[in-house]
Amino acid sequence: MVRVTLRRKPISKGRLSLYLDFYPAIPDPKNQGKYTRREFLNLYLHEKPADVFEKEENKNREHLAKQIRINRENEVNKLEVYSDFERERLEIKKLGDRDFIDYFSKHLKDPTYKGTLSKLQSFAPKGLKFADLSEKLCNEFKAFLLDPKTSLAKNTAKIYFDRFKTILKTAYKEGYLLSDLNAKIQGLGFEETERQYLTREELDLLVQTPCSNEAFKRMALFSVLTGMRWSDIVKLQWKEVHNTSEGYSIHFRQKKTKGVEVLPITIQAYTLLGKNENGNVFDTIPKSTAIEILKRWINAAGLNKHITFHSFRHTFATLQLSEGTDIYNVSKLLGHRELSTTQIYAKVVDKSKREAVEKIKLKL
Repeated sequence: MVRVTLRRKPISKGRLSLYLDFYPAIPDPKNQGKYTRREFLNLYLHEKPADVFEKEENKNREHLAKQIRINRENEVNKLEVYSDFERERLEIKKLGDRDFIDYFSKHLKDPTYKGTLSKLQSFAPKGLKFADLSEKLCNEFKAFLLDPKTSLAKNTAKIYFDRFKTILKTAYKEGYLLSDLNAKIQGLGFEETERQYLTREELDLLVQTPCSNEAFKRMALFSVLTGMRWSDIVKLQWKEVHNTSEGYSIHFRQKKTKGVEVLPITIQAYTLLGKNENGNVFDTIPKSTAIEILKRWINAAGLNKHITFHSFRHTFATLQLSEGTDIYNVSKLLGHRELSTTQIYAKVVDKSKREAVEKIKLKL
């Protein structure tokens, strides 16, 4: 603890200069990196008061100096003189003054977190402190994501808000938030969308249609036979392809979910991989180029559907269920964490079955 003493120093013209004496020395506010024992207050006493007025001046100045001494002692020893409650409030204020957006930027895990951060910066262009966070503000950010002006699809807004809630949960666990805001605010639900897929007849037609890029065609058909995403196929390496007595399989980490998967593949799927070498299995194709290649290929096959590369994954799931594969096994093959995600494909199959039976009508 630093002891602060009020002292006097004789100077010219019969005056006493008042100053504070610190023991031990404290950091000098005027000289960074140095320490000082003294702080002159620019207050002066009459060494020998000549009348009642000078005596009163001495009294007032000394009283002021004593108040300054008490305040300075509290400042330099604040951690010791403050009560537990006061220290707790100081710590809360310190945490509350921290930059939440800066904290968020240090916890980016995948591209969807970057998208959330971008929207958060647009929502709070002047910055956002932890002290600003509340249920009201979180719900306002949710409404902001759903606003048509943000040009976000509802499912994308749901993913972005989930990422926001995840960071809130992390901040609470790490002590940056006093209450678990993540648990208090309600998330957004997924909006079911129509998932485009190829029927067996359309798939056969596409297989027979020449593609301008043979490597891309092999990647697309490999997705149809395995259900793998574009992001996982483009980074697939030969060291992840295994051959055992039970057959071929791929051991990889999903880029989207970070889950480690062991995916059995057929001999036909294996033949699409090409020559076994070191490094990546497939040649690198820019995504923008791949989109153009796919568009020309679909048009050449005469298919009147909006097919993306992800549609091949949908096709794998839909055809598997149509052929009677158990939904639990399909879920595992797709690497879904929740069975409810796979059930969307079951609804597609049910719809196609309903459409099929409706085609037979009798004239009664």
